[in-house]
Amino acid sequence: MEPEQGRCRGGLRAVAGARTRRQGRGRASARTLSTLLLLLLACCVRCAGGAQPSNVVLILADDQDVHLGGMTPMKKTKTLIGDAGATFVNAYTVTPLCCPSRSSILTGLYPHNHEVRNNSLSGNCSSPLWQKGPESEALPVYLSKQKYQTFFAGKYLNQYGKKDAGDVSHIPPGWDQWHALVGNSQYYNYTLSVNGKEEKHTDSYEKDYLTDLIANRSLKFLDDRSPQHPFFLMLSPPAPHSPWTAAPQYQNDFGDVKAPRDGSFDKPGKDKHWLLRQPINPMPNSSLTFLDNAYRKRWQTLLSVDDMVEMLVKKLESIKELDNTYIFYTSDNGYHTGQFSLPIDKRQLYEFDIRIPLLVRGPGIKPNQTLQAPVLNIDLTPTILDISGVNLSSVNVDGQSFLGQMAPSLRNGSARPFFLVEYTGEGHPTTDPACPKLGPGLSQCFPDCVCEDAYNNTYACVRTLDSENNLQYCEFADSESFVEVYNLSSDPHQLENIVKKVDPALLQAMNQRLIKLQSCVGDSCRDIK
Repeated sequence: MEPEQGRCRGGLRAVAGARTRRQGRGRASARTLSTLLLLLLACCVRCAGGAQPSNVVLILADDQDVHLGGMTPMKKTKTLIGDAGATFVNAYTVTPLCCPSRSSILTGLYPHNHEVRNNSLSGNCSSPLWQKGPESEALPVYLSKQKYQTFFAGKYLNQYGKKDAGDVSHIPPGWDQWHALVGNSQYYNYTLSVNGKEEKHTDSYEKDYLTDLIANRSLKFLDDRSPQHPFFLMLSPPAPHSPWTAAPQYQNDFGDVKAPRDGSFDKPGKDKHWLLRQPINPMPNSSLTFLDNAYRKRWQTLLSVDDMVEMLVKKLESIKELDNTYIFYTSDNGYHTGQFSLPIDKRQLYEFDIRIPLLVRGPGIKPNQTLQAPVLNIDLTPTILDISGVNLSSVNVDGQSFLGQMAPSLRNGSARPFFLVEYTGEGHPTTDPACPKLGPGLSQCFPDCVCEDAYNNTYACVRTLDSENNLQYCEFADSESFVEVYNLSSDPHQLENIVKKVDPALLQAMNQRLIKLQSCVGDSCRDIK
């Protein structure tokens, strides 16, 4: 379906909806309906005359938390996107790890449907199976059919570009311009696939600093684009992922900043899954020094991302496209630095790892909105497709468009009272060299034998968030069938597992809801009661 046709058909649905609503309260006047039809006719004439759907820019940070102050350095971003549009304070990833989360963003699917389990090739990250299946029906494929000009730059998926994953010659379908990082996040000394050809970069700040390279190439794309078609840019900088290499001009910033010491910082993981019970508590000084340094460096790397946002907004303004462009800013997952005595990482079920920043500006979005309704990273694809004019009933997604929440006049929006968070633990089949005493099955271990992940760190959670309930119910796929339950209204830092205190009927109801969510597909993911 052409973009113009999609917009006109959307208008027809709006008129039909208006007629139905009015008939429910009494027959609408002929004058009112005539006015609506004339407005629709004007829209369709405009569309036929060449009016375009809006442009879209998606900026995806890497490991940026929101729970622990991760947006604090982003003053320009908050002004130019958040203050100019909507800030979602309850945005979540459906899985707190890079590759499965990014796969969910690209497809609008829960991990149990796109089947990317972790960051490894054996975990389906950028594997041939992924490429033949979900990647062939991902967001850019639909946008390309809508005549969008598409551009990608930065980190794609952790195993992208490896020999067993199709090498650098593999360009995912739907992208017109492709500047993808081979492998995981780096700031210098990396390889790109530039439209299927290998391009090596070294350690020159002016030529190679990846965040700046992404910014500069996106600006060039905007200069070179065809004005006859809308555009979609996906920019995926490495920040604030390790190795936390800041641009030279920012390496001394935030010198006195330390990781926040409140909430669950350095608290024992009492009554939690065994992985949360194994860290040394309280943490040794070496761990505190390490995580404070990581926290500070993460902020430093984000200053270049903040500059990128400013440059992009200025460029859109200069080419007179800012008012017709939606700009999304978000992250693939959250992060922790010392919570429950875990030094640094993600992968856990708690708010600090699953909550993410989400700021959006664009046509029809009133400025300075703070929105409470929960939204998920699987909602990004249907929202962007909704903007482009795609009929969402024809798209296989588990998420839903939140365009109506930001701009109610454009679409009808519906809130989601609960959702699924799922994660498949990743461990070494042999003993981790950093932690020989605990045997095989663990990974991401520190020298003090504090491990951040394990095979049996595999869980699924129902997160309920509405006007009456603020709960989390999680089941682990381990020999204990361990369960964790939290009331975040009374315990926002998830310090107390109340599984033994709550009504068994509630536990049974949550268990049944979880079972349904774990097997849901498409509409059924949105229709579960």
